[in-house]
Amino acid sequence: MARYVFITGGVVSSLGKGLASAALGALLQARGFSVRLRKLDPYLNVDPGTMSPFEHGEVFVTDDGAETDLDLGHYERFTGVPARKTDSVSSGRIYTTVLEKERRGDYLGKTIQVIPHVTNEIKDWIEIGDDEVDFMLCEIGGTVGDIEGLPFFEAIRQFAQERPRGQCIFMHLTLLPYLAASGELKTKPTQHSVKELRSIGLQPDVLVCRSEQPIPDKERAKIALFCNVRPEAVIPAYDLKSIYEAPLAYHRVGLDQAVLDAFQIAPAPRPDLSVWEDVVDRLHNVDGEVNIAIVGKYTALEDAYKSIKEALTHGGMANRVKVNVSWVDAEVFDREDAAPHLEGFHAILVPGGFGERGTEGKIKAAQFARERNVPYLGICLGMQLAVIEAARNKAGIKDAGSEEFDHEAGQKRFTPVVYHLKEWVQGNYTVTRSADDDKGGTMRLGAYDATLKEGSKVAEIYGATAIEERHRHRYEVDTKYRDKLEKCGLTFSGMSPDGRLPEIVEWKGHPWFIGVQFHPELKSKPFAPHPLFADFVRAAVVSSRLV
Repeated sequence: MARYVFITGGVVSSLGKGLASAALGALLQARGFSVRLRKLDPYLNVDPGTMSPFEHGEVFVTDDGAETDLDLGHYERFTGVPARKTDSVSSGRIYTTVLEKERRGDYLGKTIQVIPHVTNEIKDWIEIGDDEVDFMLCEIGGTVGDIEGLPFFEAIRQFAQERPRGQCIFMHLTLLPYLAASGELKTKPTQHSVKELRSIGLQPDVLVCRSEQPIPDKERAKIALFCNVRPEAVIPAYDLKSIYEAPLAYHRVGLDQAVLDAFQIAPAPRPDLSVWEDVVDRLHNVDGEVNIAIVGKYTALEDAYKSIKEALTHGGMANRVKVNVSWVDAEVFDREDAAPHLEGFHAILVPGGFGERGTEGKIKAAQFARERNVPYLGICLGMQLAVIEAARNKAGIKDAGSEEFDHEAGQKRFTPVVYHLKEWVQGNYTVTRSADDDKGGTMRLGAYDATLKEGSKVAEIYGATAIEERHRHRYEVDTKYRDKLEKCGLTFSGMSPDGRLPEIVEWKGHPWFIGVQFHPELKSKPFAPHPLFADFVRAAVVSSRLV
C-alpha cells in the first residue's frame, strides 16, 4: 500500500509545484523508493487537448494516448517513470464520469451531489495503482481558495481521514515576497494561505517557501510557529539557474528528509545522488555552445514548446555544449525572406502545430536548411512541411499543400500531399476517424511502432531498425507521392510496420536533415537524452565549426 504526499499551492500560481513534486520524486527514488506522480486539475476541460498553447502551455502525451498537463513532462523527465492516462485527471473528466454513471442508473436513483459522488470519484482516481509503488505524489492544480478546486481539497481531506494514520501527508508551496522598500521578507501571505488551507480541514506537514532572498532562521521559526509546522519542515526554495539543479538544491535544504520524517521513516535510507551530480556537471561544465533556431508560431510563450526546449538542453548535456535557443516567429517569413533571420544559426528546428498560420514561413525555413546544408529537425507538422517544400521545389508539385489548410479555409487550393488520416491500426484494432469528429481525443495519440530502413541515418542514430515513439496528429504524408519524392532524394526512412504511414523522412546527401511524424521530445530526459536530439545537437556542433 502506497504512502501519499498531496502537494498544494497558495498565494499565487506558477510557483513551481510541478517542479517541486518532480524533484521530490527524484529524491525519493535516490533513496531507493519507487514513486508515481499524479496531477489533479480543477479546470472543466476533459483534458488540455483542445486548449490553445497560450492558455495552458504544451500538451504532454503519454504512451497510452492521454493528452495531459505539461507537469507530467516534468514528472517523467525527473523520475523516468512513464506517465499513464490515470496520472492526469481534471474536473471535466470527473464530472463526465459521474454524469455517465447517473445516466446508466449506477447510482440507483439517488440525488447526485458533489459530496459524496464527485469526491468519491476523485478518491477512486487517486488510489489507482496504489499497490504498485512506495510513494504516490499527487499535485493539486491551482491555489488554495480557488472555488473550482474545493472538491479536490475535500476529496484529499476525506482520503487522508479514511487511510491509516501516518499514510498521508500534505506539502504546501507558498510565496515569501520581498519588499525592497523595507528590506523585509513578508511571511503574512504564507500565514494566510495556510490559514485558508486549515479552514477546509487540511494541515500542512511540510511547507515549501519560494523566495528570492535567503530566509533567516528567525523567519523560518516564525512561519513554523504561526503555521503549526515543525521548523525543520519549513523548506526554502530559491531561484535556480536551471530546473535540473532542483533535486540537489532541495536535498541540501532537507526536503526529502522532512517528508520522510513526516512519515516517521527512520532510519532513512541514504540517498545516491550521483545521477543528478552528473546531470549538473554536464549542464555547467561545457566545452562550447551552439545556436539553434526554433521556428514556430507560439514563440511568445516558451511553455508551448516546453519539452522541445528541455530535449535540446538534454542534447547539449550529451555533447557537453550549451544550447542557445532563439525563438523565431514563422509568420515573419510570410512577408520577408527567411535568410536574414536564419543566417548564423548552427541548426534549425520546426516543431509541431495546428492550422495554416505561419506554415509558409516554416516551409521557407525547411528550404533554407536544405539549400544551405544547415542541420534541420522537423517534428510532426515540421516534417509535413518539409515534405511539402520538397514536393513544391524539387518534385514539381507547385501547389503541394495539406488538406488541413483547405479544410480550414473551406475551399480546395492545394494538391494534398498531406491528407486527413481516416484509418490506422492500433494494436489489434483498426481506428477510423472523419474530419467532422469532435476535436478532443480523436487524433492518432500515444505510442506506435515504426520500422527504420537499414543503412539510413535514423537507423544509425537509434542503433536499431525497430522503434516506438509517441504521436499526436490527425494528418499524414500521402505515400502515393513517395516514388516521386524519393527520386528527388527525399528518403522515406521510417514507416509504420504495415508500410502505410510515413514516420520519418531524411534528405540524401545532406549533413543532417530529418523529419519525424512523432514527438521524440516527449521521451527525452536529462540523464537519458533522446538519441535524435543528442545527434541533432552533435550535428549543430559540427555546423558551428564550419560557420
